[in-house]
Amino acid sequence: MKVYRDCINGIPPLDNPAFITIYDASNNVITTLNLPLLSSTSVPPSNNSPCAPSSSGVACAEEGIYEGMVNLPPIVGGYYIVYQRCCRNSTILNLINPGSIGTTYFEHIPGSEVVANNSSPRFSNRPPIYICANIPISFNHIATDPDGDSLVYSLCTPFNGLDPCCAIITSPPPAAGFGGACVSPPPACPSVAPPPPYLSVPFLPPYSSSYPLSSSPAININNTTGFLNGVPNMLGQWVVGVCVSEYRAGALIGTHHRDFQFNVINCPAVVVADIVSQVSTTPGVSGFCDGFTISYANNSYNGTTYLWDFGDPLVTTDTSTAFNPTYTFNNQGTYTVTLIANPGSACSDTTTEVFIINPLLSPNFLSPTSQCFTGNSFDFIGGGAFQGSGTFSWNFGSNATPSSATTLTVNNVTFNTPGTYSVNFTVSENGCIASTTNTLNVYQNPQAGIGVFIANGCDPLTISFPNTSTASSSMNFTWLFSDGTTSTLQNPTHTFSPSGVYSVSLTLITTQNCIDTSQVSSVNSITVSPSPIAGFIATPTVTSIFNPDIAFTNTTSDPSIVSWYYNFADGNSSTLINPNHTYSNWGDFNVIQTVTNNLGCKNSVSLLIRINPEFRFWIPNSFTPGNTDGLNDLFKPKVIGVSEYSFLIYNRWGQQIYKTNDTEAGWDGTFKGKECSIDVYVWKCEFKNLETSQKESHVGHVTILK
Repeated sequence: MKVYRDCINGIPPLDNPAFITIYDASNNVITTLNLPLLSSTSVPPSNNSPCAPSSSGVACAEEGIYEGMVNLPPIVGGYYIVYQRCCRNSTILNLINPGSIGTTYFEHIPGSEVVANNSSPRFSNRPPIYICANIPISFNHIATDPDGDSLVYSLCTPFNGLDPCCAIITSPPPAAGFGGACVSPPPACPSVAPPPPYLSVPFLPPYSSSYPLSSSPAININNTTGFLNGVPNMLGQWVVGVCVSEYRAGALIGTHHRDFQFNVINCPAVVVADIVSQVSTTPGVSGFCDGFTISYANNSYNGTTYLWDFGDPLVTTDTSTAFNPTYTFNNQGTYTVTLIANPGSACSDTTTEVFIINPLLSPNFLSPTSQCFTGNSFDFIGGGAFQGSGTFSWNFGSNATPSSATTLTVNNVTFNTPGTYSVNFTVSENGCIASTTNTLNVYQNPQAGIGVFIANGCDPLTISFPNTSTASSSMNFTWLFSDGTTSTLQNPTHTFSPSGVYSVSLTLITTQNCIDTSQVSSVNSITVSPSPIAGFIATPTVTSIFNPDIAFTNTTSDPSIVSWYYNFADGNSSTLINPNHTYSNWGDFNVIQTVTNNLGCKNSVSLLIRINPEFRFWIPNSFTPGNTDGLNDLFKPKVIGVSEYSFLIYNRWGQQIYKTNDTEAGWDGTFKGKECSIDVYVWKCEFKNLETSQKESHVGHVTILK
């Protein structure tokens, strides 16, 4: 067993001895071992860059090696060998309360039902003691297996272990506590390590076993080669777990865990060579078919000079010292490109990148000229840059016949409806797929159309014509009416007179897209029926409200008339041929006669009737309220031809005891429900004289008699 201890931040020394517990698959303790510390050495200060600064005072690791021998008979389920300890560095950044977190190291020996003989994999390289921030880790966790088993690598969880109260496996009395972190020591510490399963260390979000340290791109491991990569971007200490699983005949035998600490430090002067990986520069291309000329992007830093080797075996001049060179290969193939930053310097860096070179793949085709829908037929010819050794694929869409094709040239493609269509042409060649898309238009054929309207009516007949024409571009219209008039409006309104049968035609003209100048729609059955002749006289046409009787006499002799209707303009009407009407109010009245003929056509004429107002005012000087004869019980004026009327009564002390604005209302000789005494009272009457349009005020006396 190899255990590593932080020389700078680690507080306790390496255990001597290390207490080992062995369990069977049923968690029974088989035996315990006290392994002595055979050796303790400082690990050489390795890092992930030859140009990194000295690790002195930055990072230090001590390696302790423990060995022991035990004979275990083969059993079903195998054995677990377990070693536990507390505690980890309190300066670790990716764990919760790291100074109180322990560790568990264990190995599972597979049972006899799995394999008869087995040795665990052994990692070949120590992880670097420290790694430079913003420099790729680039460390190989490769392991060897004496049995030749297949190995698979992964990032995995480190395990928690003992707590500060019992930092090591011991016998009672318990340890005093690790670094004073034990708040309440138990009466005794465990004498053996606990059996599996074991808890993961508590990662501090967002960190986890699969993302154990701040890095961009995130730390990752190749599951086949064990190559660990990623670029750390935060200084500090980080716990990382790496596992190697061994498989035999496709079956998992066991998993070996490596639990270690990365120390990320600042290395401002490290030289890093970095080639930007190959990407397709041709739009729409999947794969690497960009032609023989490649422009390289240099992502290195802290270098001053560069040497490129493009790996072309046919020439010796396939090198460049430019920062971002361009090179043209002679043949297609796969080439390993090498970049050395600061070549010949003690602090240089080298990187390689594989580039796949194929002839340029850039398909194209000319989009056919747009067509009208009627009789549409399109031809397509594939073109662009390709060798012709691959396959072709056309996609014309579900509205096309055919909807797809696999030949370079396709003829007679038709579309079943007008519209704008995308056509895709794809070429697959040399492992690459490239597509291009163009659009074409299938224009709607112009179609002149006149919508539904009422084509029968009486003279004069006014019709609004709905235009239902359709086209794929702007339209010009010419309406021709059979009465000799025209219109260029889209939806014109036209009046037909006199009676008769008329026609209308619409000509549609388009000058763009689907061009047409002869689309015509016609209607030939617009029937205008004759309207009757209305006429009447009134006797008199001017009179006063004292003589408001008017006689109306029909004067038309049109034999087609079947009904008459008079509107007297005061809310009253009549269907007599020669009606009489009495007006109840003065004013001007526009009387309308409407006649209807046997075709249902109407005609109207009007005549103004003037009723002049008349004025009258009379008032008595006494009345006899309160008796039982029913005569002379109300006191009121008689008025005709007034407005804005008010009538008031006052007693001898000037107190108002009655008021009304109603010309038909009068005083009943009471005040507040009680009869007034026999006396003389003052009245006041105000109004507007409608005959003179002047306001008048009248005052007088009235006597109550009994």
